[in-house]
Amino acid sequence: MSEAHEDSFISHLIELRDRLIRSLIAIAVVLGVLCLYPGPGEIYDILAAPLTKALPEGTKMVAIGVITPFMVPLKVTGMVAFVLALPFILYQVWSFVAPGLYAHEKRLGIPLIISSTLLFVSGMAFCYFFVFGQVFSFISSFAPKSITPAPDIEAYLSFVMTMFLAFGIAFEVPVALVMLVKLGIVSVEKLKEWRSYFIVGAFVVAAVVTPPDVVSQLSLAIPMCLLYELGIVASRLVSRPAPAEDSATVNPEN
Repeated sequence: MSEAHEDSFISHLIELRDRLIRSLIAIAVVLGVLCLYPGPGEIYDILAAPLTKALPEGTKMVAIGVITPFMVPLKVTGMVAFVLALPFILYQVWSFVAPGLYAHEKRLGIPLIISSTLLFVSGMAFCYFFVFGQVFSFISSFAPKSITPAPDIEAYLSFVMTMFLAFGIAFEVPVALVMLVKLGIVSVEKLKEWRSYFIVGAFVVAAVVTPPDVVSQLSLAIPMCLLYELGIVASRLVSRPAPAEDSATVNPEN
């Protein structure tokens, strides 16, 4: 490796480190604000509301571990802080990779950041406001009369984070398709040909990551199929040939 290439590699590592630090600082700042107001306890109560509404009246969740009542609400607050800081984090990622892109590719930066954030948050919101209520009501309806459900707060957090991640990523389907088409990996015609395979895959994924009830599985599979169609439409809009001067122009910083 030549000295110039080595210096360039080191400078990229330094830039990557700086952007990671900025992202961590952003999360820490948001976390600090949330700890002051409304506080980890209040935030966890909001997260637990769909489950507590489905439990028998007067039933509360339990904390088995000694420090669980402190750590679990703090983890939930950290998750909320990450989501709120997500636009800034995505901007840092984009700023790191943008210098290596063509001019016409850079114009997708801000729209991708905004759409990725909105879709991820929309997936989490859909899961929280619609899916959780259906899932917990289904589970409660099958509970024997001889037992009193008292879920552990740490197990609930693990379940919620898994579901949020599944729905958040699932709602990113249009962004993924647009990127694949824009990078020339697939064409819009291929996406149309693969539609039936994606539908089958969506129902398989839904069956794996959601609880074993039809409502929650359909709640994930159907939006994924609709978002796939939305991704095809968006991909058709961005697949138009770029102007010759844009596609031939690379950022002079490279």
